[in-house]
Amino acid sequence: MIVRKLSVAVLLIIGCSYASVAQKGTKGNTDLASLVNVFLGTSGDHGQLSPAASYPFSMLSIGPQTYPKLHAGYEYEAKRFLGFTHNRFEGVGCQGSGGNLLIKPFLGTDYTKDLIKVSQKGSPGYYSVNFSNQIKAEMTVVEKMGLHRYQFPAGEKGFFIDLAHTLANKFVAEEHQISNNTVSGWVQAKTTCNVGTYKIYYYLAFDAGTEISNLNAHQLIGKLPAERTSAQIKVGLSSVSEAYAKASIQPVSFDALKQQSHQAWNEALGKINVAGNTERSKLFYSLLYRTLQSPYNISESDGAFRATDGSLQKTSSKRYNGWAIWDNYRTQLLLLSIAWPTQYQDMVSSLAHLYEAGKKDYASQNEPSNTVRTEHTIVVLLDSYRKGYPVDFNKIADSLISEVDRLDFSKPDKALESSYDTWALAEILNIIGKKELSEKYRQKASEYKKYWNKDFKDLTKSDVDKVQARGLYQGTIWQYRWFAPFDNKGLIGLMGGMDQYLKQLDQFFEEDKYNHANEPDLQAPSMYSFTPQAWKTQELMHRFAVDTVVQYYFNDNSKGIDPFVDVVYKNSPKAYIRTMDDDAGAMSGWFVLTACGIMPACPGWPIYYLNVPLFSSATIHTQKGKALKITVNNFSDRNKYIKSLKLNGKMLNRNYLTQEEINNGGELVFEATATPDPSWPKETWMSEL
Repeated sequence: MIVRKLSVAVLLIIGCSYASVAQKGTKGNTDLASLVNVFLGTSGDHGQLSPAASYPFSMLSIGPQTYPKLHAGYEYEAKRFLGFTHNRFEGVGCQGSGGNLLIKPFLGTDYTKDLIKVSQKGSPGYYSVNFSNQIKAEMTVVEKMGLHRYQFPAGEKGFFIDLAHTLANKFVAEEHQISNNTVSGWVQAKTTCNVGTYKIYYYLAFDAGTEISNLNAHQLIGKLPAERTSAQIKVGLSSVSEAYAKASIQPVSFDALKQQSHQAWNEALGKINVAGNTERSKLFYSLLYRTLQSPYNISESDGAFRATDGSLQKTSSKRYNGWAIWDNYRTQLLLLSIAWPTQYQDMVSSLAHLYEAGKKDYASQNEPSNTVRTEHTIVVLLDSYRKGYPVDFNKIADSLISEVDRLDFSKPDKALESSYDTWALAEILNIIGKKELSEKYRQKASEYKKYWNKDFKDLTKSDVDKVQARGLYQGTIWQYRWFAPFDNKGLIGLMGGMDQYLKQLDQFFEEDKYNHANEPDLQAPSMYSFTPQAWKTQELMHRFAVDTVVQYYFNDNSKGIDPFVDVVYKNSPKAYIRTMDDDAGAMSGWFVLTACGIMPACPGWPIYYLNVPLFSSATIHTQKGKALKITVNNFSDRNKYIKSLKLNGKMLNRNYLTQEEINNGGELVFEATATPDPSWPKETWMSEL
């Protein structure tokens, strides 16, 4: 077997310009949005998602606020509704963030009476619910504009408006003005995990004749004429100003806006077309939908945006915010780099801009939207550059160095995580010609071996299976010890050579030590790919995507108690393993990539390992009108292994593709088999420090 480390010169694809190409969808079904189940992952601690009406990468999402609730403000099984709010961060921990501008319809004069759900439905860009008091509520969103539509029975009625409402009591401050039938102002609240503060501006336009008055400092009442049986509320949101929020509202009917949102989702989802089992297709598009919720476009049409230092700026490209990079830098963002190049280039520029504005690992005190964390941004920037997305590293080099110099190596997991960022800096410094400085940080990155030998080598200690032993974060010694993606060759050496490496990796999976519910060991199933037993990765990718598995909860140190025995990814409200958040599309992105037969080998290099796709065919529309058509011959769930591969008619004797090959399109043909072939591939790829 040949193990190859591709040179930088071969991999760099510099200066590519990308164009957005809207696609119509899969064969036989151009309405991909109709396949999406917006209720996936919305019950219990099985995803922390919501069915809110949303729009691709929009900071505005209008959704139900329930009691009880999840981190996104909603619980599928809940009957009691508190009202509807206008933003949320999907799938993240710390009880979420957002939940601003709560609006609750009511009958009579008692706005405190519960709204009890009778029925509900939703689709991308739309949500509706019927209550026991005969009120019907609907909402839809396009970009930064939203519409509520209500049906009421006859009699007194109105809206309760809580400007101080947030998820997890994160309210900081607000100011508002009432003018006839409108309310406008701003709200300030804490971000996820109460680190940092964001400020958003809004404009609410109620129907003419609505009488709005202050109830107390932060709560209002809007009374409707008794004879009216229907009402609408127009909503505009902005990170810049009330004026921009107002300007986002256009004269359009509810049904027209709903259709516009639905079409936008069809175009976004149509960047990847799959054909095969109908139920699996529904699961695929429901998860793909989740990868397109964040980060958020915070720019206005004239390029105005708020920077994280609070200043008002303008740029010709769109600015994005709302990051969860520690969670999704290995899956969701890399997926976007393949099929959404126009948006992704703006995201990359936005990440680079963070360094100009004074980037922090968590949120600043002047965020233009709710956000989470940005560790490993340096890895994302390196990865993006090597995939052809321009980054001016010279402009931000000092800030990158300063960030790496502040990294924490104090705990075993932190030491490995920080070494990855240090390696990325060394690579960037080499790219911009700072050879001596690059070597300094390369040597520092190689010191991960010292930390690994100290804490991860000896597996005989009693605490190696205990969560948070030795100060680890949400994982065990067994789970974190595989984290050296930038130096797999070195990791094999630390374990005593290939035979010992394979023996220990086998033990890890045979004893069900791998945990798909959280991300410390997310790359582990791919770690056979650069060994003589690459076929084991192909089986593991299939297993954790669609087969029944055994998993032990990451916060339960008693291994024998009530394990998870089921399929991880299900198209249901309880979609994932208990305690498994979607983490801003990270876990959805893992499934989508696996379903297409590709998985990033090491973020920072434009390389993707291959596994048998979960569909008989898939087409990824990349850029400049090009597409990669993926076909599986002899497709069956029994046939999990690659017998042979062809790329554009030529035999491919390696188990990886480059980003350039994906971008260039063409046809990739898998020959699948039920029996692993130890002689394939002839050549693989291994990261090396």
